[in-house]
Amino acid sequence: MDESAGVERGQGVLYSHAALRASTGHPDHRVGPPAFHSQTQALLSPDIMPALHQFSFCPHSRFVRLIMGELAMEAEAIERNPFGREREFLAINPAGALPVLVEHDGQVVPGPDIIAEYLDETRGLVLGERRLLPENPSARVETRRLTQWFNVKFFHEVSELVLNEKAYKRLFPEAFPGDAPNTNAIRAAGANIRYHLSYVSHLVARRNWLAGETLSYADLAAAAHFSVVDYFGDVPWDANEAAKNWYARIKSRPAFRPLLVERLKGIPPAAHYNNLDF
Repeated sequence: MDESAGVERGQGVLYSHAALRASTGHPDHRVGPPAFHSQTQALLSPDIMPALHQFSFCPHSRFVRLIMGELAMEAEAIERNPFGREREFLAINPAGALPVLVEHDGQVVPGPDIIAEYLDETRGLVLGERRLLPENPSARVETRRLTQWFNVKFFHEVSELVLNEKAYKRLFPEAFPGDAPNTNAIRAAGANIRYHLSYVSHLVARRNWLAGETLSYADLAAAAHFSVVDYFGDVPWDANEAAKNWYARIKSRPAFRPLLVERLKGIPPAAHYNNLDF
């Protein structure tokens, strides 16, 4: 277990198809980039496989991990405190934000949207008709629109609020000095999520998956965000059967299963969290 990151990881966290292993450390998005130095070179030169700098309960990190799982891509997951001050990390990503992919050749790919586009360009064709960013231009627009919906709108209206109030303030108090949990924020997230569930229901009533007939980045982004909220039992699945059935389909995919064994230190999940049948 990485004490600094507040995440407990069991043996099951290693992907059978994407050997993800935990390490320690992390960036601070509030400070500027330091000078490049020899310690940073180690981060830029993975010896065996690509490395994903991430936090296990960051929904954007989970989005990228789900993509990698669907691609059967091997990468080392380097667990990072999302509010830390690791200067070496800032040297490879001055924005100090997660996730960041470092390729085996040292190519740095920062941020979930850029990583998703990069992985489609470099590895997406192997999926053929199951490509996660469709070939058709109109389908690509719709997939990108919905991916942004969840990575931006849902994040600000739901998952960020829940994580801050129910996990981050407890696990990383130094990032929220003197800031007690805000019950108004929790109530707002609870109200907002019902709207998003209704939108998921609206989409899957007309399509097989969120953006079309095949699984796409839109589904993986949505599932990543719902998963962190579901950890706390804050998704009212029983109020929306169509959305619940869509999530059950995603939850049962092999790429999703490693997420279900991860635990926040001292914060147990909802009883149904890792139950594929809810």
